[in-house]
Amino acid sequence: MSNGPHAKLAELGLALPDVVPPVASYVPAVQSGQHVYVSGQLPVVEGKLLATGQVGAGVSPEQAKDLAERCALNALAAVDSLVGLENIVKIVKLTGFVASAPGFHGQPAVINGASDLLGSVFGEAGRHARSAVGVAELPLDAPVEIELIVEVA
Repeated sequence: MSNGPHAKLAELGLALPDVVPPVASYVPAVQSGQHVYVSGQLPVVEGKLLATGQVGAGVSPEQAKDLAERCALNALAAVDSLVGLENIVKIVKLTGFVASAPGFHGQPAVINGASDLLGSVFGEAGRHARSAVGVAELPLDAPVEIELIVEVA
């Protein structure tokens, strides 16, 4: 287990947080067959958003990239609580939403925060399909939100 996902997170100086409780009528993650679908995860730590607002107006792209990493960490916590990280075979798809100020076009670089974390933790199995979408607003005025689909054993 010394080279498993929990060990990789520790090497990165990270640990899985508690699962973020839903803010509406849904569950954090659902398994259907060989896949786990993770609900949209916000950059929440201990029940509080790390930042609010739009990227490119109040939230810098660099800060937003760090927030996207936190979203991915929260998504992994949801997977872990349902099936265990050690059962992940492949990160299949990441969808990232970036609350974007008018004229901001750097959504892919922001969502790299999540993608890079998944690649660091899972190596080749962390390479995934992806969408990075700019939106006007996100729930609770969050700057970033991600969804994840993973294949499990």
